[in-house]
Amino acid sequence: MADFIQNSQTKTAVRELASPIPDVAAFNTIVQSVITDNPFGCVAYMTAGENHAPVEKTREAYTARLVYQDGEANAIGNGSHRFSTLAGFNAGVTALLAAADVSTAHGGPALHDAENDTFTATLRCHDVNGELYMVNFSRSRVTLTSYSDDAIRTSVETWADTVPALA
Repeated sequence: MADFIQNSQTKTAVRELASPIPDVAAFNTIVQSVITDNPFGCVAYMTAGENHAPVEKTREAYTARLVYQDGEANAIGNGSHRFSTLAGFNAGVTALLAAADVSTAHGGPALHDAENDTFTATLRCHDVNGELYMVNFSRSRVTLTSYSDDAIRTSVETWADTVPALA
């Protein structure tokens, strides 16, 4: 039988953050700055007849946490709601806090437990050397995947060192 022979070496690197990104607005600012400012020096490319920007958001998810409390501030219920866009997250939180029937069903008003919200976004980047790699942001870590050239990790790490929330 034929053996599988390794023909590339892709790597993964993770940066655990000292403290979580404080909120969805700060998270969005960081992600959008990579797309807009292109701090890694990525380049546009074409594949399968389709033009691609140097940095593209390929996936995002936002989860809002709610706690329902009785008159004595005791937790009597909770909810977790996932949204596929930031706009949906913001609209959803507003709608859920205003959903009187849901609050009544829980026996008390909803409070947005923003400290326990979660968010993720994955960016696909095309390096000048031709490599495609991913940078995944979550509230508590940044993960760099599918890269081979250590210069890519160095570039991402150097940039992350300039962003206080990514310490």
